[in-house]
Amino acid sequence: MIHDKTIALIAHDARKADMIEWVKYNVETLYINRLVCTGTTGSLIENTLIDYARYNKINEPYVLTKMKSGPMGGDAQIAAMVVEGKVDLCVFLIDDLSANPHEADIMMLLRQCRIHNIPVACNRHSADLMITSDLWFRDYKPSTPTYQKFDREEYLK
Repeated sequence: MIHDKTIALIAHDARKADMIEWVKYNVETLYINRLVCTGTTGSLIENTLIDYARYNKINEPYVLTKMKSGPMGGDAQIAAMVVEGKVDLCVFLIDDLSANPHEADIMMLLRQCRIHNIPVACNRHSADLMITSDLWFRDYKPSTPTYQKFDREEYLK
């Protein structure tokens, strides 16, 4: 079980039920890590963590930081954390069937995760694979992306 990581959890309205179901499935792991969420998603996740702690008589506090809602800048706040190296994993359940008024912020967050080599899961299957990877338990250091011109002719020699 991973621990001592900061996990960003974001879900659009049409995906919030999926997120809560995923959080319930992974609550033991999530409870012992630091969570950062956009506003409404964070409130829903917090309720799930409270229920889990109460049911299991856990006195240890969880760590959950709620940012603003996505349309009010929450996605941008989490993107800033990614840039600052303060996020280890991002689970972002996106509603791909609806237009989002803050599409630019969504794309910025996903772009910053790619640039800074932060694993980002946009569906439950990839989120489950990432959160259970044994690489979390090794002395694994991801390589830093190198953005340089690729010389195809040199590579083919």
